[in-house]
Amino acid sequence: MKRARIVGTGRALPEKVLTNADFERMVDTSDEWITGRTGIKERRIASDEEALSDFAIPSAREALELAGIEGKDVDLVIVATVTPDTSFPATSTQVQDAIGAKGAAAFDLSAACTGFIYSLAVAKSMIDAGAIETAVLVGAEVLSKVVDYSERSTSVLFGDGAGAVVVRAEEGEPGLLSVAMHSDGSLGHLIDRPVGGSRHPIKSLESLDSGSDLGYIRMRGNETFRVAVRSLAEVSHEVLADYGVSPSDVDWFIPHQANRRIIDAVGQRLAIPEGRTYVNVERYGNTSSASIPIALDELNRSGELESGHLVLLSAFGSGLTWGASLIRW
Repeated sequence: MKRARIVGTGRALPEKVLTNADFERMVDTSDEWITGRTGIKERRIASDEEALSDFAIPSAREALELAGIEGKDVDLVIVATVTPDTSFPATSTQVQDAIGAKGAAAFDLSAACTGFIYSLAVAKSMIDAGAIETAVLVGAEVLSKVVDYSERSTSVLFGDGAGAVVVRAEEGEPGLLSVAMHSDGSLGHLIDRPVGGSRHPIKSLESLDSGSDLGYIRMRGNETFRVAVRSLAEVSHEVLADYGVSPSDVDWFIPHQANRRIIDAVGQRLAIPEGRTYVNVERYGNTSSASIPIALDELNRSGELESGHLVLLSAFGSGLTWGASLIRW
C-alpha cells in the first residue's frame, strides 16, 4: 500500500530582522516584557517590495531540490495562507507556474495558523484515494503587511516567511499516519481581520486612514491562550490515540510557534519528554501557517530528524481552527 510521505522540505525568510530592541524604539514596551510574555526575541519582516510569492516560490523550490523531484512531476500545489499576493488569482498558481508544474491543480487554503495541517490532510486524502502522486504544500505568511505597529500587544508577535514540503505516494510504513482537523466558528472573534472580504470591502472603508483597526490583525490574547492550550492538547491526543501510541513514544513534537508560554503549557499537558519539543519562536515569532514547515525544515536539515522518528505536529489559529498530524519519518 502506498502512503503519503514527506520527501523534501524547504524554507525562505526575509533578510530584515526586527528585534525587541527595535520595538523599544517604536512602542511603549521592553525586551523583558516581550520575552517574558511570548518568548520572542526577534522576527523576520518582509520589505515593502516583497510579497508572499517571493517566499513561497523559493521555499517550494528548496523542497523539490531536496526531494530530487522536478516540477513537471507535481500533481498538486497548495499554498496555505491568509496573506496572499492578491485575492485572486490564487498565489498557488504563481508557485505552480514558477516551479514548472505544468497542468497541476493549484489552490490557496485559508485556515490561518492551522493551514499547513489542513494542507497535509488534503494531500494525504488525495494520495490515499489514488487521485494524485505528488504534492507541493507551502505554508507562507507576510503578516507584517496587516499588523498595526503602534499596538504593542499584537505587533510584537508576528513575523514573515515560508516553509514547504513535498508529499509523495511511496511504498512502506513511514509517512503521514494520522491527521485530525477541527473548527469552532462561534469563537472567530478572538482572532480576526475584518477588512478585505465582501462584508467590509476595502473600497468602502475610508475610515482605514482615520484610526480604524479593521484592517489589522485583532486578537483577544487571554481568551485565545486558554482555548489554544486545551485544543492543542486534545487534538494531539486524538492523533496519538488513532495510531495507538502515547506521548512518550514521540521523538519530536513540532507545535505551531505562536507563543513560548502556549508551547510549554501544551507540552506539559501532553507530558512530552524533555528535549523533544522543537522551538524556534524566539527567532521568528509567530509566522502562522509557515511556522511548522519552517521548523520542520530546520530540524530536517540539521540532521536531528532521523528515519523512523515519530513526529507530532499540532497547530491552532483563527477561525477558530485547530489540527494535528502524526508522522513516521
